[in-house]
Amino acid sequence: MAKKVLVVEDDSNIAELLRLYLEKDGFDVFLAADGGEGIRRAQELQPDLILLDIMLPGLSGLEVCKQLKRNPNTKDIPIIFLTAKAEEIDKVLGLE
Repeated sequence: MAKKVLVVEDDSNIAELLRLYLEKDGFDVFLAADGGEGIRRAQELQPDLILLDIMLPGLSGLEVCKQLKRNPNTKDIPIIFLTAKAEEIDKVLGLE
């Protein structure tokens, strides 16, 4: 059975590129275009991994991560942040 990856990314070009490469490597890929949808889909799908953009419309990726980690049903899902941010403070906030 293929592993499920949820990609939470508001840029459709980036999301589709990630989908293309992940599906090519055998993953089942699901997309969400904003933070609220990402939270709903994570709860619904229980993916094996979430690729999460930090700069999302509405709820930021950092807030999405906090909410998912507080929820007993999603707290153990690994999350990898996707971001163009490179400042040290952004890295610290992501690690918190």
